[in-house]
Amino acid sequence: MTVIKQRSRCWISFFLFLVGAAVQPTSAQSPTNSAIPKPPPASSAILLETLSWDEAERVLTPGTVVVIALGAESKEHGRHLQLNNDFLMAEYLKKRVLGSAPQNTVVAPTINYSFYPAFLEYPGSTSLSMETARAMITDVIHSLAHYGPRRFYILNTGISTLRPLAQAAADLDKEGILLRYTDLTKDDPVEKKVRQSGGTHADEIETSMMLYIAPETVRMKKAARDLHPNQPGGLTRDPQGKGTYSPTGAWGDPTLATREKGQAVVESLVVTILKDIEDLRQVALPAPK
Repeated sequence: MTVIKQRSRCWISFFLFLVGAAVQPTSAQSPTNSAIPKPPPASSAILLETLSWDEAERVLTPGTVVVIALGAESKEHGRHLQLNNDFLMAEYLKKRVLGSAPQNTVVAPTINYSFYPAFLEYPGSTSLSMETARAMITDVIHSLAHYGPRRFYILNTGISTLRPLAQAAADLDKEGILLRYTDLTKDDPVEKKVRQSGGTHADEIETSMMLYIAPETVRMKKAARDLHPNQPGGLTRDPQGKGTYSPTGAWGDPTLATREKGQAVVESLVVTILKDIEDLRQVALPAPK
């Protein structure tokens, strides 16, 4: 009985030796292709906030275009859209730039406050002064330009922000720094084609865009047509107040919004933004004054 057990152990040991020899590559063997770690896919644009300072030093060069998203994170958008509507839009567009712009594009952190005086009658809305909004842009750009870049693009999601952005661009131009930005007031043939009603704020088009970008944030059951005559000043909740009367905080007809309209407008806007960035790359730098 002892001899049988010994022989059994010998056969088991021999069998394990053979199995081990079969799975261990010899020195002449090389690993299969599946075992070789594959390099990560080449990135497009670079997200600045994910770098260390020495990595940032290598990408913040005179040939780099720096993109900075700008979108209010606390500004009313009617009763059917969230206060962070513009911020969500800016973050979405920033991701699209990251996925499509070339490697010599650096995307900086999003700015979530700016000049929005027209909405302050509606709780939760915030606004910087014109001068503070302008200074915030120029200060951020001065900081980054110190390391090399001279071309900057603000991925702008507002209308009132155009005024401080224009002032900032004029100031920076005197220093040999180019600033360009998204202008949502420019005619878009795609938007013209799909739009059925007027308005400019939390309206049919902006609501359609959010149905495409972040549908979970849209409360269509609360959407209502609110398109009173446009008056000088901001929006007002007071029917006798100065400005455009808007009990909901919207100005337009969001009930006409659809995801399909939003997709058409957003995709057209992304094309425009990417073209703006590439055009900026080709523009000659201004001479410091």
